[in-house]
Amino acid sequence: GASVLAQTAPPPPQPAPLLQPPAPISLATFAEPPFIERPELSPNGQYYAAKLAVGGNQLLGILSLYEKDVKPVMVGIDNSAGSIDAWRWVNDDWLLLSVSTNKAVDGDKWRFSRVASVNRRTGQVIPIAFREGGQNAGDIVWIAKDGTPHIKIGVQSSIYLISEYWPNVQLVDVSTGKMKPDTKGRDSITSYVADASGAVRLGFGYDELNRSQKLIYRSTGTGPFKLADRANLAKGEDLISPALLLNGADKAVTIDSPDGYAALYALDLATMTRGEKLFGLDSYDIDGVIPDVTGDGVAGVYVTENRERIAWLDPGMKQIQADMDKAVGAGNAAIVSWDRTMQKLFIKVGGPDQAGAYFLFDRKTGGMMRRLAFANETLKQRKFAPVTTISYKARDGMVIPAVLTLPKGKPAKNLPLILFPHGGPQARDAEGWDWITQYFAWRGYAVIQPNYRGSTGFGEKHFSAGYGEWGLKMQDDLNDAVTHLAQQGIVDPKRVCIAGASYGGYAAMRGAQRDGDKFRCAISYAGVSDLAALARFDRRSLFGREYAASLKKKAPDFVAVSPLRFPEQFSTPILIMHGKIDLRVPVEQSRKMADKLKEAGKSYRYIEQPLADHHFSRQADRLQFLQEVDAFLVQHNPPDAPAAAKP
Repeated sequence: GASVLAQTAPPPPQPAPLLQPPAPISLATFAEPPFIERPELSPNGQYYAAKLAVGGNQLLGILSLYEKDVKPVMVGIDNSAGSIDAWRWVNDDWLLLSVSTNKAVDGDKWRFSRVASVNRRTGQVIPIAFREGGQNAGDIVWIAKDGTPHIKIGVQSSIYLISEYWPNVQLVDVSTGKMKPDTKGRDSITSYVADASGAVRLGFGYDELNRSQKLIYRSTGTGPFKLADRANLAKGEDLISPALLLNGADKAVTIDSPDGYAALYALDLATMTRGEKLFGLDSYDIDGVIPDVTGDGVAGVYVTENRERIAWLDPGMKQIQADMDKAVGAGNAAIVSWDRTMQKLFIKVGGPDQAGAYFLFDRKTGGMMRRLAFANETLKQRKFAPVTTISYKARDGMVIPAVLTLPKGKPAKNLPLILFPHGGPQARDAEGWDWITQYFAWRGYAVIQPNYRGSTGFGEKHFSAGYGEWGLKMQDDLNDAVTHLAQQGIVDPKRVCIAGASYGGYAAMRGAQRDGDKFRCAISYAGVSDLAALARFDRRSLFGREYAASLKKKAPDFVAVSPLRFPEQFSTPILIMHGKIDLRVPVEQSRKMADKLKEAGKSYRYIEQPLADHHFSRQADRLQFLQEVDAFLVQHNPPDAPAAAKP
């Protein structure tokens, strides 16, 4: 398993006074990792855990909000060993970490997941089921709300398809790491769900060979389970999936999309029938459910329209959000964390043109919010390039939403352009601060981020339009964004570079290979060049056949849309960068592409970052990335160059 290390460290530097003259901005400024990221309040609201930038690296910090003499605990994980993916408080003394790593199995890399607990006072780290677990021993089923150090996790004990392959639910004391059996594993059941009391009442199953799912259910935490629903994925069937078990016999809510957009519905678990719609949007999917303070009611719903927000159903939280919207503008303030009573709140304030700042607000005392920290201590709340949402029609008439960022203080006319598609591709872009996009705009480029077909969040029709279109119509949608902006006179179509990371990196490679005459250059970070190799890698994930099947649905012919297979077709210079310890997209995807381009005598530059991961956790890697990108753009698509024919 991944080795997790903890240590005490001096308190992080305090924010500089607001009245100081603003710091000069340079390329390096945009490479600074967030000073604070994803803060989580403890149940009593006295402490918080967050990713902090310390010495150019991101570490998990556990800090006191009120005790100045208490040193923070800093938890690190060696990038080469794995990553800290998430953190949740168990009680006021113990934090639970979800960690993952890639390990060699039979000559291949396999993804393994675990959990570990950390004491917020001493920094003691307790690995949980690191030795006993198989590929996945980190499925969090339940966390106690009564202040005890108890959780329940699903533990798979073997990587081989025998009885121990199917996870058992274990009751764990996170203060000792000791486990005892709670719910015995069942054949083909891959995960479990507990209600707010900890009673395990649901199980989800997946049969990889038949590509079928099933759901088992019981009304209480004891007794036999019954088969509640079944779905054949190969036939396009869907499983009714409870999003939260409610207080009351057989009551739940589910996220479903009978009218084409994912919305919140009541669900009767006894009959597995969908009830009334509780919340939905006209043109967007909802993203998830927020439990209330009891854990068995709904306080709010995560949604993303032009910007991410929470639609609060809790009247008190709804009023606070309304007050903040009135004070700083709708969409510029978000409640990001809260204590167990929802009285103390962390609020992030900042528009998409600002790095933002985090504030603490106490509902009991009211009054002014206390600033915790700026997300970027150099940028503070300075405003940079404006960000808006537009839409355009693709060549077949489909409407494509997109995020447009324009350089500040320059006329929106005849600008050089960065075409910057998102990763995923099952993801989407929205208005929000993005360090890479803002760097591009600071250098004088317009940046367009299309939510091409196959993106999530815009309903089933928009998503399913991506089936079979990886590298085809999905790629056309990107090119059509350039055409639209050129027709508007905003950009010069002869001064365009395509850039992206992960799937966006694939799109950059594909653009350089398929449509090189449209771009002066291409930039790929952690991109995919060979879909067949990616499918083989995904199959080694737990229940990875479904990942591979999903990829096949998007790209039925892997060879035809894999840039690796056509190095001789590359017709524009490309910069390829990749982190050596990327856990999501293997570095071989870029290495082999670079080798093929070298053999074909094509114009390329390949940079492999030995300590970089998939998410730019280190400042040094961010800085090197921006420096390489900057030099590459100056050479091939300079921001201030006059319009010219492509060389």
